[in-house]
Amino acid sequence: MTSKISHKLIVGVAGVAIVIIGVFAWVILDSQQRLLLSDLERSANQLSATIKSSTRDDMMLNRPEAVQGIISTIGAQDGIEKVRIFNKEGRIILSTDPEDAGKMVDKKTEACYVCHTADQPLERVPVSERVRIFKTAQGVSTFGIIDPIYNEKGCWQSSCHAHPKSQTVLGVLDITMSMADVERAAREGRARLVTFALIAVFATGLMIYWLVGRVVLQPVRRIAAVTRKVAEGDLSQKVDVRTSDEIGKLGESFNDMMQKLADAQRQLLQANKLASVGRLAAGVAHEINNPLTGVLTYSSFLLKRAGKDSELKDDLDVIVRETKRCREIVKGLLDFSRQSVSERHPVPVNDIVHDACRIVKNPLSTQKTTIVLNLGENLPLIHADASRMQQVLVNLLVNAGDAMPEEKGGTITVTTDLVDDAGLGGASQGPREAVRIRVADTGSGIEKKDLDKIFEPFFSTKGTRGNGLGLAIVWGIIEGHGGRLTVESEVGKGTTFTILVPVARPLTAESRNRPLP
Repeated sequence: MTSKISHKLIVGVAGVAIVIIGVFAWVILDSQQRLLLSDLERSANQLSATIKSSTRDDMMLNRPEAVQGIISTIGAQDGIEKVRIFNKEGRIILSTDPEDAGKMVDKKTEACYVCHTADQPLERVPVSERVRIFKTAQGVSTFGIIDPIYNEKGCWQSSCHAHPKSQTVLGVLDITMSMADVERAAREGRARLVTFALIAVFATGLMIYWLVGRVVLQPVRRIAAVTRKVAEGDLSQKVDVRTSDEIGKLGESFNDMMQKLADAQRQLLQANKLASVGRLAAGVAHEINNPLTGVLTYSSFLLKRAGKDSELKDDLDVIVRETKRCREIVKGLLDFSRQSVSERHPVPVNDIVHDACRIVKNPLSTQKTTIVLNLGENLPLIHADASRMQQVLVNLLVNAGDAMPEEKGGTITVTTDLVDDAGLGGASQGPREAVRIRVADTGSGIEKKDLDKIFEPFFSTKGTRGNGLGLAIVWGIIEGHGGRLTVESEVGKGTTFTILVPVARPLTAESRNRPLP
């Protein structure tokens, strides 16, 4: 995965960089070439003007030796190949190459085509057409410029010249220069641009590789490592979210999904436990209920006949007391295993809370425990079996009272309000409105290691005072109503049970008769 993502991004970005840099380099090279040629053209024009100005007087006085000396001196400079002067017929009058003197120039060659069309000389040659670039017989690139020598007033009026006034062009000054410097500069520019392009592409690829590894691949590796552990069954894994970008949002969504999946797994395991224990409890309860009733009956009869035999009476008291205790346990098993058809109706949750508090008020007052009600107003109705929901609250209130210190008691706060809860709606439905019931006490609290066990059947934190079925039954009732039950606790500060029950909505016949634990 690492190589595939990084390589694809590097190749893609490098390809785009190559195209952009290539176009950029071509534009720069073309501009540089034009600039170099423009500089060379300007230098050639200046050189041509200098030669014409330097030789004017000698030409007017018809001193060819002096003109030859001037063009030979100028032609000896670096970069200048030849300086030639043609007459109007195309014969080379003067040249820096002595062998060219007296030769005729082919009018169809590079030196003459711009001045002649159908063997007729042009009277005026535009400056832009005086420049030419050609290759010599040796394959050397050469830059040439021609500059017509026009007939001036001093020429056709002078007695030493035989040029009529009607003759416009007397000859042509032709200068050819080597383009070695231009080509060398172009090669160096291309080399620099190619080097820059390679460095830019390499640096871009390296930067992309680093960014992909840091911004994308490292978070993806962390998520992949967590998913592997989740696949092995460990649903407690969390992704370490370090950024707030899309990858961070993905990690947060993954953590939220794992939390909901873990909650769903716990609920499923709890439901399976309750179902298995319920089936077992029903069988066991029925098997021992009759013998237990016989033991209680005969032990009670013997207790009445014991009379003043204190030793026998004490033993029989123990038998009766423990038999009754066993009978309560069996009754709890039967209640736990029995599924009854619930009669649900739209009911106000605050009425259920008042009824439950009324039942436990006196027993709790003897324990110096006070109930504080903080009930929301205008709460929507819930579809519920009022007696079963009352059983839930009574159980929670009694447990809260048992958790209070015996000497000073404490406070139980019951709160009701309306909330939105995504856990009741599911992915397809979204958050649903739910009535929340919170039962908070100031008791001894529950140790953290026991929080995941308190809803399991036969697990109790009360020791011999409880049988461990109360919270299991409570959990089953709430689940049967389509709600949710959670607990928060801190040792020495108290415990808070939170019940979420969906608000009333139209029920189908099947959901109305849904059995409750």
